[in-house]
Amino acid sequence: MDFADMEKVRLEPWSEGDLWLLRRANSPEMTVHLGGPESEEKLADRHRRYLEVTPGQMYRVVLAGSGETVGSAGFWDREWRGGTVWEAGWGVLPEFQGRGLAVRAARAVAEAARDTGAHRYLHAFPKESNGPSNSVCRRAGFTLLGRVDLEYPKGHPITSNDWRVDLHSIRQPP
Repeated sequence: MDFADMEKVRLEPWSEGDLWLLRRANSPEMTVHLGGPESEEKLADRHRRYLEVTPGQMYRVVLAGSGETVGSAGFWDREWRGGTVWEAGWGVLPEFQGRGLAVRAARAVAEAARDTGAHRYLHAFPKESNGPSNSVCRRAGFTLLGRVDLEYPKGHPITSNDWRVDLHSIRQPP
């Protein structure tokens, strides 16, 4: 049986007890396209930011059937080309990769961003060399707008792809 038929994900708002997930995802293999692992201090700062009430939201990604945590996903404000858009990001723990869960998480984040009504567009900016994340964008329904030069982390120039989804095009549930 195909995992895609069996596994649905749900997003649960980031909570005080989720620091373990940041630590777990702070490995060289999970951060290779993000500038490498962060210090414990930076992880604690990130955790505090994720807990703050701000435009956007960070989530734990869990399997709907079992409640098992498989990764994280979220969206936040970004100034982009003269306006404000949502930017999205996600990550699935290595033992859960290759099962389509990141695609489902990206779609769920797009729906959550749509439901805010705050911005029309949701963008993702994976490094051009990050084949798996670019594939997730394509499979999740984002449109490739082209290459862009960004800094991530701040002060480190990278070439990324600008993927966008028009949130007005995502159907509301019946």
